[in-house]
Amino acid sequence: MEVIFMGTGTSQGVPMIACHCGVCTSNDSRNRRTRSSIHVVMDGRHIQVDAAPEFRLQCLREKIGWVDFFILTHGHADHLAGMDDLRRFCDLLGETALTVYSTEEGRARVRSVFPYAVVDKPVAKGYAAFKLQPMPTVLEFPEGTVRSTLLPHGSINTLGLIFEERSSGKKFAYYNDCKSIPPEAVDLAKGAEVVVLDGLRPDPHPTHMNIEEACMAAVQIGAPRSFLTHLTHLIGHEEWSAKLPEGVQLAFDGLRLTL
Repeated sequence: MEVIFMGTGTSQGVPMIACHCGVCTSNDSRNRRTRSSIHVVMDGRHIQVDAAPEFRLQCLREKIGWVDFFILTHGHADHLAGMDDLRRFCDLLGETALTVYSTEEGRARVRSVFPYAVVDKPVAKGYAAFKLQPMPTVLEFPEGTVRSTLLPHGSINTLGLIFEERSSGKKFAYYNDCKSIPPEAVDLAKGAEVVVLDGLRPDPHPTHMNIEEACMAAVQIGAPRSFLTHLTHLIGHEEWSAKLPEGVQLAFDGLRLTL
């Protein structure tokens, strides 16, 4: 299994507009964060999770050349604004609709923002087309499974995702954009080699876990490696990497993991 971190920043991105703090003006490339999303490959099956506003640029940077299906964790703009650029993958799939899995809230937001794309097939070559499907608790395909669980995120729930590759038995959990990890989500992530957690900033936030809460969740789950994502400009990569407990690291744009 390969996991590609397309983006690891918040809705404002880093550098942030009109900010001249030490992180936003840093020369450390790990402090340049586009909005959060990942790309997971399981034995050749390509799964895109979320499409940030920078999705096209992320695909070019990471040389993403194929998407078999798409999962939208929730309908906030920093996770779906780049979905129109999925049109290229509709072309590559043979001018057919790309299957999009999400929550009821996420599917409603796609219909609202991209009504022209919720069709059986592209209107013409080069257009996007989305086949909207409810995300099941267990999504099975020949190469493995993706399990889903709901995570609290303010007034909505987001999808927590657990990927398990059939051939290797490797397990990976992605819990982004959430205020806490419910017990059932902790149990589902047990045995994962890598867990990714929302770790927004040092101070508490009403809808996201902060660094302390994310580290506590990492201990509960007990994975050998945990990565924090959805990071604000309050977190400088080098400074905070030195403060994190053993086994917990900061993710960064372009990070690739092979499990």
